[in-house]
Amino acid sequence: MIDHVAIQCADTAASARFYDIVSAPLGGRRILEFGPVIGYGVDRPTFWLGPLADDAGGFRESHLAFAAPDRAAVDAFFRAAVEAGAEVLHEPRVWPEYHPDYYGAFVRDPDGHNVEAVCHAPTG
Repeated sequence: MIDHVAIQCADTAASARFYDIVSAPLGGRRILEFGPVIGYGVDRPTFWLGPLADDAGGFRESHLAFAAPDRAAVDAFFRAAVEAGAEVLHEPRVWPEYHPDYYGAFVRDPDGHNVEAVCHAPTG
């Protein structure tokens, strides 16, 4: 059910040094970087580090992505979340900056966390 998770770090560089070391015995490694955001995993990024949001007022937003079996499930997740009153962060779409088949939708849960449904399968 879980596709990937992201946490905010007070010192991303220090956290990255730590996760560089502790992920290796588990077969993990640093796979991808988007500026200050760093993704770890075995074959694709499943654990992400990012900087603490400046305007968070002490709150550390988490990011939780649920794996969807197909794009229709991502769309259904998005509709259900909106009907449940979730704040829309990003409507369902392809995110080619992640990879060509990455299809995801993002909402904010009642506690302020960024929750996503993602499908990695191609359309055809």
